[in-house]
Amino acid sequence: MLNSGRLRLLSLLDTLGTVRAVADTLHLSASTVSQQLSVLETETRCRLIERTGRRVRLTPAGLLLARRGREILDRMAEAEAELRALNDEPIGTVRLGVFQSAIYSLAVPAATRLATTHPHLHLELMEMEPHESGPALRSGEADVIVTTTDYSGLTWGADLEVMSLGSDSVVLVLPRGHPLASRTAVDLAACEEETWACDRPQSYMADLTVRLCRESGFEPRVACRFSNYLMLLRHVETTGSIALLPALAVTADHAVLTRRLSPPVHRNVAVVVRRGAPGRAAVNAVIAALRDHPEIPALTAPDATRAGGDDGHRP
Repeated sequence: MLNSGRLRLLSLLDTLGTVRAVADTLHLSASTVSQQLSVLETETRCRLIERTGRRVRLTPAGLLLARRGREILDRMAEAEAELRALNDEPIGTVRLGVFQSAIYSLAVPAATRLATTHPHLHLELMEMEPHESGPALRSGEADVIVTTTDYSGLTWGADLEVMSLGSDSVVLVLPRGHPLASRTAVDLAACEEETWACDRPQSYMADLTVRLCRESGFEPRVACRFSNYLMLLRHVETTGSIALLPALAVTADHAVLTRRLSPPVHRNVAVVVRRGAPGRAAVNAVIAALRDHPEIPALTAPDATRAGGDDGHRP
């Protein structure tokens, strides 16, 4: 009898590529993952993994079982959800991967509403950058993600269902009293001599900041890189640096000013699920809660302004 936990390890290895990545994802040791995969080889009487130098790769049998295993795991989860929700009441845990700026503006309000409307549904929030959430959705680590469709590193295949949530402006964040605050819109070329606060390297906002500055003819002089937007905003407040951030990330309790860019820049925000995902009643309830966001003025219907990504995709 195949063990579902070991099947999941093999499927994650196919998706993530290394034993270490699987271990980190599941908060296990690499030796535990390797041991369980060896047990799976014994159970199946097949060689599933082979070494290539210091790395491992799946054999043809391993690839077959990993991909069939993913289907089996989805079917098992679907059957469990159906048995527990014969009356179509959303029930169980839904894992939502969401980028940082949308956690408190979008995901937490959705979770609060769901706690009242569907008390048997548990929403687990996970902070994920756009480059992280797509693979997590496909591997089954996340059931629903909120991401930007303008991130060029994501591929939108027939296996994913993309539903637009709206358009989020990218704004210039300034300390109070900054000379540029007198303008209603700012051309980034005017910021060539400024000091910048940025997101961590290779993140969506860090890459976007560098690209827009280069398009304006200069390389940004970076003073700090924080993955936490609260720390980044605090740096702008206290040191006089400036930053580019999504409008969703900047709330009224920060001593900063925001100005729109000239020409305007936005990112398209969407909720994405796997087609045929298990626990559909619960997933649909989460999607409905996310799409019901009248209290977020920053999130508007997509328009024709310059998009933050490189691929021009529109949900």
